[in-house]
Amino acid sequence: MIQIFVFYLFATLVIASGVMTIASRNPVHSVLWLILAFFNAAGLFLLIVAEFLAFLLVIVYVVAVAVLFLFVVMMLDVDFAELRAGIARYWPFGFGLAGVILAEIFFGAIAWNAGGIPVPGRRAPAAAAPSNIVALGRLLYSHYLFIFEAAGIVLLVAMVGAIVLTRRKRSDVRPQNVTRQVRRRPGEAVVNMRPPVGQGVEL
Repeated sequence: MIQIFVFYLFATLVIASGVMTIASRNPVHSVLWLILAFFNAAGLFLLIVAEFLAFLLVIVYVVAVAVLFLFVVMMLDVDFAELRAGIARYWPFGFGLAGVILAEIFFGAIAWNAGGIPVPGRRAPAAAAPSNIVALGRLLYSHYLFIFEAAGIVLLVAMVGAIVLTRRKRSDVRPQNVTRQVRRRPGEAVVNMRPPVGQGVEL
């Protein structure tokens, strides 16, 4: 069946992409392999008729990988001149990879229209059954509420840690004194000066 073939195709490429993400020494190549792994994982979600999770994985995580790529560029000393030197030899691989992704999208759409992977004992959903988004929202904000909030706290701590690690102290910039600004009175904001003719104002 087409569903079983597409499942093994996506699963094999997810594992291979994950291995190549770890094995690649070039950070740019690792990010590209990781994006391919996300696309294949989204295809697996489509096979179990979880289209919301599939689109969420592509929209959120692929964009997050782009932000991760920006952090890699900012924090690592990547020699882009060396990367551009041999870019012509990667065109066949790039077009081949794009062809694989297009073929996966084609087969995934066929398998999704066919109804996903048949599960033993699976019944047809009722006509008044809620959609996947409604069911996921009810489950996420009721049974898994504390786990969801804990994951948010972990991500917040990671974001603050990344800001602290990338923050640099500069000696040529005057720091902002918020307390002094708040305590300043309106009369201290403007000072009338009468400099002599031919002389400037000393601050």
